[in-house]
Amino acid sequence: MPRPAVRERLSPWPFAGMVGLACVAFLIGATGVAVGAPWWALVLLALVWVAALLVAVAWFTSRPRAVVLLPVAVALVWFATVVGGARWLGWSA
Repeated sequence: MPRPAVRERLSPWPFAGMVGLACVAFLIGATGVAVGAPWWALVLLALVWVAALLVAVAWFTSRPRAVVLLPVAVALVWFATVVGGARWLGWSA
């Protein structure tokens, strides 16, 4: 009788990264209402988020700790976009 395969311990890091990406998605979604950002800025932020989600899915098992960095990177891009848009392009609510 063959021995059952030993399963590796499941890492919590990719799940934390996916939760972070969900939070950033709500942040991006509220940007149009709260900040008054133009539609094209929201589309670009949404595309950045989708790209991060695809990378997170690809890295879920191969690079679990790196998945946590993706929502941080997308949040920094969001912050730079909102601050830059408010300061140099005159976005206002």
